Amino acid sequence: MTFGARLRAALDARGQLCAGLDPHATLLAEWGLPDSVAGLERFALAATEALAPEVSVLKPQSAFYERFGSAGVAVLERVIATAREAGALVLLDVKRGDIGSTTQAYADAYLDPASPLCSDAITASPYLGIGSLDPMFEAATKHDNGLFLLALTSNKEGPEVQQAVREGRTVAASVLAALAARNEGAEPLGSFGAVVGATLGEVEESFEINGPLLAPGYGAQGGTAADLARIFGTARGNVVASSSRGLLQAGPDPKALAEAARRANDELRSALA
Repeated sequence: MTFGARLRAALDARGQLCAGLDPHATLLAEWGLPDSVAGLERFALAATEALAPEVSVLKPQSAFYERFGSAGVAVLERVIATAREAGALVLLDVKRGDIGSTTQAYADAYLDPASPLCSDAITASPYLGIGSLDPMFEAATKHDNGLFLLALTSNKEGPEVQQAVREGRTVAASVLAALAARNEGAEPLGSFGAVVGATLGEVEESFEINGPLLAPGYGAQGGTAADLARIFGTARGNVVASSSRGLLQAGPDPKALAEAARRANDELRSALA
């Protein structure tokens, strides 16, 4: 199955919640854990075991593992394997973007099943030109995996690039149009998605890209289920709403983590149906 087909099935069966797994130092401290590899491992695996059975997608942020070097990356490999064993798809949040052989190397690292870091999909930055990501698109297609390109992020610095106008349309609109073209004809859902912040104000772009829409910022960062319905309109059924801190603050009790995920999924079902 393509990534788009796997994701569509997961969203329909498990709901539209994506659990972000961002073990930064503040959260480790809130869980009573040291800011060390040992603390990282306890946090990440406990959260994965509690949340992966409840959500359609688990999204580890690679940077929080990489900061511990090779030992942290080894923990990330275990998180990916554990999440998949529990039936969740893994979206590795790496936001890579480069050119030529370097892009190919990133594709080999994250999208090729021969790699222990291989995930169902990754995030990528198209701002060296969408064509610079061709090796990632090709690897994702070859191995039935997916890509999510940054389109309209909610950080305050984003608009200077993403909403700049070129040839009569914003850069973000160009990214969305390129994704729509790559997803054309895919059923039941394309494998190439966009990252669009859940805390955006009024937007004019069309999100009808026949692909998934990752919406970080839902929950503790201020984005609500009603915001998602407003922003995405008729495309809201393809939204993958990502919550990190809002879920992880329920820990370390695994039952509380699982219950927080179930409550969020229920809220999303009600708003996005």
